[in-house]
Order: sequence, then C-alpha cells, then structure tokens
Amino acid sequence: MNEREFDKIFALMEKSFPESERRTYAGQKELMANQHYRLISEKDNNNQIVAFLAAWEFPSFRFVEHIAVDPDLRGSGVGGKMLTAYMKESKKPILLEVEYPDTELAQRRIGFYERLGFRLNSFEYVQPPLHKGQDDLPLKIMSYPQLLTNEEFILYREILYRNVYKIED
Repeated sequence: MNEREFDKIFALMEKSFPESERRTYAGQKELMANQHYRLISEKDNNNQIVAFLAAWEFPSFRFVEHIAVDPDLRGSGVGGKMLTAYMKESKKPILLEVEYPDTELAQRRIGFYERLGFRLNSFEYVQPPLHKGQDDLPLKIMSYPQLLTNEEFILYREILYRNVYKIED
C-alpha cells in the first residue's frame, strides 16, 4: 500500500470513528509493519478508495478492528460485501467490537452484523484506551459463526489486549 492510499484510508477512518476508537496517524502507520495487521480497501470505478476493512489475523481467530464506507456510499451494500468476502476467506472465528445496544444507531450496527451471521456475546468487555489519559471504553464482542465459550472469550481477550492494545499482564 502506498502513502497516498494509506492517507485516504486514514482520512476515512477519521470521518468514521471517534478519536477514542482510532489511533493517531503515526500509530496507525506503525501498524503496517505488524505481521498480524491487514488493511483491505475497496475502490470505485475511478480507482478511488471508498471503503476499508482493518483486521488482525491471529493463529486461532481474526479480529475486525475497523470497517468503514465513504459517507456518500453508506447503505449501498459495499460494507456488507467487503465483510462477507473477508468472512468467506477463513475457517477461523471472527470477532469485532460494538457499542452497547442502548442507542438506535448501535442497535442498527448490531443488526447489520447479525444479518451477516455475527452473534452478540454477553460477556463484559472493555476496549483499553488507544490514547494516554482516556478511559476504558465498555463495549460488547460479536463473533462469527457462533457465540464464544467462556474459555474462548478469555483467551481471545488476552490475545487482543496483548497484541492490539499492548496491555501486558
């Protein structure tokens, strides 16, 4: 991925996620050298990036950290097609974080993922801060193709905390 493409993806990330749910430009760029991190982009007929999926790929599971579609194209099916293609690539479980279903927008997001086959787990989970001085962010974990066992959840959370959020026990 070249610098221009990375800049387009980061700009879309800034439009799509609050500061508490994304890294700084330098922090995001640093991830490109991580063997577990993968950025997939979708381009339109003019070769312009219109969507991206950012994922972590570990031996036992995959974690979709971000998926975003250009605001002008939201609701067009681009995001669902990208995520479905990603899901079909692997036999490993796929996890993602979502907000608590206490707002209409959060419920719609959860519904989107459920229509694709994800399941909302009941475990208590927090996203550790991505920036110094921020608080933990209470979220829920969704998983595909099935709900996680308690043992899987504990193992996957430990891997996420250590590799994605750089939290050491």
